[in-house]
Amino acid sequence: MKSSWKGWIYLLPALAFLGVFMIYPLFDVLVYSVEEGYNSASQTSYGIGLYNYSYVLHDPYFIQALKNTFILVIITVPLSTGIALLISVGLNSIKKLKELFQTLYFLPYVTNTLAVGLVFMILFKKTPYSDGLVNLLIQWFGGSSVDFIDGPYWAKMFVLCFYTVWIVMPFKILILTSALASVNEDYYKAAKVDGTSGWRIFTKITLPMISPMIFYLIITGFIGAFKAYSDAVALFGTDLNAAGMNTIVGYVYDMLYGNGGGYPSYASSAALILFAIVLTITTINLLISDRSSTF
Repeated sequence: MKSSWKGWIYLLPALAFLGVFMIYPLFDVLVYSVEEGYNSASQTSYGIGLYNYSYVLHDPYFIQALKNTFILVIITVPLSTGIALLISVGLNSIKKLKELFQTLYFLPYVTNTLAVGLVFMILFKKTPYSDGLVNLLIQWFGGSSVDFIDGPYWAKMFVLCFYTVWIVMPFKILILTSALASVNEDYYKAAKVDGTSGWRIFTKITLPMISPMIFYLIITGFIGAFKAYSDAVALFGTDLNAAGMNTIVGYVYDMLYGNGGGYPSYASSAALILFAIVLTITTINLLISDRSSTF
C-alpha cells in the first residue's frame, strides 16, 4: 500500500502539469464551443447548443480550409514517406561519406521554417524584374511561365505541397535510416545465400522489419499535416483566406486573432472538429498497424 502511494506522489507533478496545461484547456474549449452568442467583452452568452458547429460547418472559409488541409494531407504524407524511404535505403547502402550525406539531408529540418518559405518564394514568385528561377527553367524547356504564388489554385497548392514535403522529409529520413541500421544483418546474409533477389529481400525482410517506424511516421505525418499553418503563411502571407490557401489551424487562428476575429466559440468548434478528424484517422492507422503486425 505504501509503495503505491509513493508511486502516486512521484506522478503528482506530471499529473498536475497535464491537468493544468492539457485537460483543463480541452475542457475550456469544449465549454466555449457550445456557448451560443458568446461575447468576449462581457464574458457572457445567451444559451447552450450546437449552433457554433453548424456555423463553422457551413462557413465557406472553413470548407475551403478543410479542402486545402485534406489535399495537403493526402498528397504530402504518402509522398514524403515514400521518398524518404527510397533515400534512406540508398543512404544505407553507401559505405563512404554516409554520415556526410545524412547531415546534408537533415539540414532543412533544423532550418527556420519561415526562412525556407522565403527561399521558396524567391524560387517561385513572379516579380516585375524576374519570373523566378522555376519559371526560367520552365521557359528554358519550352513551357510558359506560371504564377505559383498569386496565380491559379493548382499552382499554389503544388508549391505548398512541395514545400511541406521538403520540410518534413529530413526527419523521416533520419528515423528510417536509423531503423534500417537496426535490422539484423544475419537476415540479409541468409537471404543472399539462398539466392534471393534484392526486391524480394526488400519486401520480405526490410519492409516488415521497419514497418513499426513507417507506421509511426505515417501517423505523426497525418497529425503534423492536419496542423499545418506556418507553411502556408511562409508562402502566401497572413491573409490566407484572400489567397484561398487557408488551413483548419489558420481558420482557428483567424477566428481568434484575425481581422474578423474575436470569436472564441467558433474557433473552439473548429478546433474540436479538427481534433475529431485527427483522432479518427489516428485510430484507423493504429488499428491497421496492429492488424499488420499480427500477420
